Amino acid sequence: MKKIKLIVATHKDYEFPKDKIYVPIHVGKAINNSDLGIQGDDTEDNISLKNQSFCELTALYWAWKNDFFKDVDYCGLVHYRRYFQGKDIELKDKFIASESELLTHFSDSAVDVLLPKKRNYYIESIEKHYKNAHNEKDLLKTRKIIDELYPEYLVLFDELMGQTTIYLFNMSVMRVEDFNNYCEWLFDILFTLEKRIDISDYDSYQKRVFGFLSERLFNVWIKHNKLKIKELKVVNMEGENLLFKGINLLKRKYIKS
Repeated sequence: MKKIKLIVATHKDYEFPKDKIYVPIHVGKAINNSDLGIQGDDTEDNISLKNQSFCELTALYWAWKNDFFKDVDYCGLVHYRRYFQGKDIELKDKFIASESELLTHFSDSAVDVLLPKKRNYYIESIEKHYKNAHNEKDLLKTRKIIDELYPEYLVLFDELMGQTTIYLFNMSVMRVEDFNNYCEWLFDILFTLEKRIDISDYDSYQKRVFGFLSERLFNVWIKHNKLKIKELKVVNMEGENLLFKGINLLKRKYIKS
């Protein structure tokens, strides 16, 4: 039987699933004095110190570089408060997916990767949304780096920028081989960008630039590599105020632009 292992990115103590496929990882442990009693992202080869700007990617990098998924067939990342919906595992009065449920999806040869359902911004493109919410120059420099390092991805990057729908949260389940290939591509781009932008004056929100950009890049990589997608619902342990998000979207669009 094939196996799955998912890292659960967290920065604080929380109620985690008891199922063995879910492994909580303390992100940014190198810059946090608290001991959560779980594996940190600060051992061996790591970028834990960069957590304020790379967000959950510090856990992704740690798992990739230290071959954390070597003993399984499928791997991925979820968050302490966001999981793929299921029926088998109860957590905080909600139900999340078990290993057997996730594996069932891969029994279909038409599925290569499990992703959360797409977010639709409706009133603006992915490019316009990023420019209204973040620093436009970072997006432009990312495009230039793709043109330099991976020009075969540029057309799809531009296509994504013109769309209104996107996969968010950096959540996924995929084959370990695909995961390794993705990380090599992603961090090559982000580390190059890191050398070309100055984020020292960014506030705490905008400092998360590499996490924000990675969500966009993931969509491009998935499309270029022709991975067959199956979308799953996401369970938010703390709920999600979509009305509040919508109001903020309108504020950014019509006040900043």
